[in-house]
Amino acid sequence: MKIVIPAVPLWFACIFLSLTPLPAAELPHIQMVNGTGQLIVNGRPFLILGGELGNSSAGTAAQADAIIPRLAAMHVNTVLMPVAWEQLEPKEDNFDFSILDHWMEIARAHKVHLALLWFGSWKNAFSNYAPSWVKSDPKRFPRAESAEGRPLEILSTLSLETRRCDNRAFAALLRHVREKDSEQQTVLMVQVENEVGYLGQGRDRSPEAHRLFRGRVPEVLIRALAGKRMQLSPEFASHFNGHGQSWTDVFGDAANEVFMAWNYADYIEAVTHAGKNEYALPMYVNAQLPAPFERAGEYPSGGPHPYYLEVWRAAAPSIDFYSPDIYWPNFEYWLQRYAIPGNAIFVPEARMDNAAYNAFYAYGQARAFGFSPFAVDSLTAPEKDGDPKPPLVQVYELLDSLSDLLPPAQAAGLTRGLVLHATSLRPTQTVALGGYLFEATLSRSWPARTLLTDDGAMLILQVSPAEFYIAGSGLTVSFARDPDVDAGIAGIESVEEVSRTSGQWTTERRLNGDQTNQGRQLLMDAKRPHIYRVRLYSIPSGREH
Repeated sequence: MKIVIPAVPLWFACIFLSLTPLPAAELPHIQMVNGTGQLIVNGRPFLILGGELGNSSAGTAAQADAIIPRLAAMHVNTVLMPVAWEQLEPKEDNFDFSILDHWMEIARAHKVHLALLWFGSWKNAFSNYAPSWVKSDPKRFPRAESAEGRPLEILSTLSLETRRCDNRAFAALLRHVREKDSEQQTVLMVQVENEVGYLGQGRDRSPEAHRLFRGRVPEVLIRALAGKRMQLSPEFASHFNGHGQSWTDVFGDAANEVFMAWNYADYIEAVTHAGKNEYALPMYVNAQLPAPFERAGEYPSGGPHPYYLEVWRAAAPSIDFYSPDIYWPNFEYWLQRYAIPGNAIFVPEARMDNAAYNAFYAYGQARAFGFSPFAVDSLTAPEKDGDPKPPLVQVYELLDSLSDLLPPAQAAGLTRGLVLHATSLRPTQTVALGGYLFEATLSRSWPARTLLTDDGAMLILQVSPAEFYIAGSGLTVSFARDPDVDAGIAGIESVEEVSRTSGQWTTERRLNGDQTNQGRQLLMDAKRPHIYRVRLYSIPSGREH
């Protein structure tokens, strides 16, 4: 499979490398550059090497003392931490920020940033992080209902009172962060709620939901979708009828999920707006994606699923970007589904067991500004010198050394990435960059040709017309001229294993002979990631040599 993304001229990257820092008072924000979303912190693109804490790992001050120094030593520069409504406001209108303050203090001391995860009305569809005074009063704070009329452990999206109280708590959180952190900017962004959606048969079946579902689709939604008809996902476009009136007329078989998406997005827009009125940090929502063959309601119906993102964008304009939580094997597929115009790519949750490989794809091919495997606090440092570091730590160590080079290269279209597994449908993958093809296969022994690893990945960064830094492991890479550019031939001029510290490159080994298959291939270490500097040469077609 050949993946081609047009590259911007090299001079374009230099513009970003020479950006003048802006005043520190400028808030973190998202900007789109050449179709690439960047998180701007203190006037510079910031690359998040992130990790999300386990759900119960941020509930005490002592946990910050134990976790943050350890993660900082592992090159995690941003920790995604839950902030639970029940803990923030245990009694109505009585707020307690003491634990959050300690986390900010310890993070700041170790030069680690935070992204706050607001576990408010919903977390993983359910409402178990709401305060007890909310959960115990279903008359004031009504629930969504099942098809049998049974109240669920899911707060209704339609309750104005629940929305008012969630708004108030979220605004108080952002106001406090502004007062305590606006100068230091330890907190970079906020996730609003968590993996929202209705679990049950398609949609909320409460009387109020029935009444609204039988009514007309809001005209503002129909107009927004009609105006973006060519941008709708194929799956959604096949259902949309802009000339109907009822939810079923307009959206057909997708009506239940679109109805829930509109109501969740409308609720979260109000919460987001209240928070941004206090402190306008970047804010995003995340999606729990379906397992194969799951239907809406088996996965949270109405969440920011890629099929229905235009519904969310119409209802929640204050949300800065939409992010997938990817736990399924088809990581590349789901990330591609969020690569829509105007959406910055960030992965807030991913499986830890293959995160070391998927990070290369996320930053290189998807041009993500951040990647964050779940339960990062489960990582343990080596017990003694010489013991191997966890795979993610090895990868983050390399990416940390490239963190100033990657954002401008991403914006200039000068990065690529790929992942290969023993279970991949194709044994090879090819990406094109700078007039060259990079064909990768998994590393094999010689001469037996047995697999040395089940997984391999690489990130390619072009720094001159024929010079590339390639970070990764587990692959054998061959090079050729891209026939879409010219019909010449390509060869390896040199391969070096390099490292970078404080912006200075060091050549660790110059590779040749058996280490490059007699100058024909890049043979990556099968198990441990490295950075390789590869210089290529090309000969035009028909030239004598």
